Amino acid sequence: MAELSLNKIYSGKVRDLYEIDEKRMLMVASDRLSAFDVILDDPIPGKGEILTRISNFWFNKLAHIMPNHFTGDSPYDVLPKEEADSVKDRAVVCKRLTPLRIESIVRGYLTGSGLKDYQQTGTICGLRLPQGLVEASKLPEPIFTPSSKEEVGNHDINISYAECERLIGKELAAQVKEKAIALYTEAARYALSKGIIICDTKFEFGLDENGTLTLMDEVLTPDSSRFWALETYREGTNPPSFDKQFVRDWLNESGWNKQPPAPKVPAEVIRKTVDKYQEALDLLTK
Repeated sequence: MAELSLNKIYSGKVRDLYEIDEKRMLMVASDRLSAFDVILDDPIPGKGEILTRISNFWFNKLAHIMPNHFTGDSPYDVLPKEEADSVKDRAVVCKRLTPLRIESIVRGYLTGSGLKDYQQTGTICGLRLPQGLVEASKLPEPIFTPSSKEEVGNHDINISYAECERLIGKELAAQVKEKAIALYTEAARYALSKGIIICDTKFEFGLDENGTLTLMDEVLTPDSSRFWALETYREGTNPPSFDKQFVRDWLNESGWNKQPPAPKVPAEVIRKTVDKYQEALDLLTK
């Protein structure tokens, strides 16, 4: 990728943001991979392009539900041709929005931190669930389980809906909950027809200059969601997912203490990870 002439305003675990003007920015998805909140030295070739294509597919497919961060411009509208050529498949010209102070998580199945909470309390984020659920149980209906964005430590914390209301206001919280569940429900129905179960997902929302709630960042990718293959799904098990699970599993087995620097990831593990991302793209978009 060529060095961009725009001013870089943010570099995250996966994405870099560049300033275009007061209303627009360029979001570039890298091939970086983070696991256990540490960015690995070994990139996943093509990951940024695959994630961008999956996100763009969903932004377009779900545009009737709510506005999104697309401006209608292309990288070629804001960059010299050589620079645009180097990022054209991994960059999006986005609206500059004010992000909400919460992560908007929707769960359709029970696993991960939600399963741990349920096993301890019978609830997730204060929501009482039926008794007798197990790993990978389908929930009676999708639930909205927000988390707070933590400035320190990177680990987001599950919060109750009442705490969500306190952070962003009752009216906005109700709107976020309604839109998040609508987005998940439609996407999950479509993905199931393609052989993918969307177990859970995280949406990012922001407000535009008029205060309009807008879908932003990435949407329904294997990085922001847990995708399971319908054909291997079994309640009571932890189904393999279409994401960096190969890398996570290898790191767990390596004896790494989860502190930087991470060990060098074998080429075979990286190849399997690329294949899973590509498989998700192919299943969803073909």
